[in-house]
Amino acid sequence: MAGEAQSDCLFCKIVAGEVPATIVRESETTVAFRDINPQAPTHVLVIPKAHYRDAASLAAGAPEIAADVLREAGQVAADEKVDDSGYRVVFNTGSGAGQTVWHAHAHVLGGRGLNWPPG
Repeated sequence: MAGEAQSDCLFCKIVAGEVPATIVRESETTVAFRDINPQAPTHVLVIPKAHYRDAASLAAGAPEIAADVLREAGQVAADEKVDDSGYRVVFNTGSGAGQTVWHAHAHVLGGRGLNWPPG
């Protein structure tokens, strides 16, 4: 069910402390941690603590938590000192867009030039 932890979800296990992660920020509704396969010098994932399959279901089911994820992404960028030079926030939604973990999450990327269009 949307919003409830899923026993087979890697990110739910990180939220529960069952799987280790390098956590850089935590709020009442979100956790931010370093990506294990970074694509830029700064590559941090910001996830809602509540389980939603993807960004679209998060936005539809809990728009206030979606706003929290975006707010925390901005704070991660400031903490990582990439807010002035520029950073990207990416939500991959669906396997065709590269989503591999079925728990909504934002990638915060920065610290190098990020070309457009992406990949």
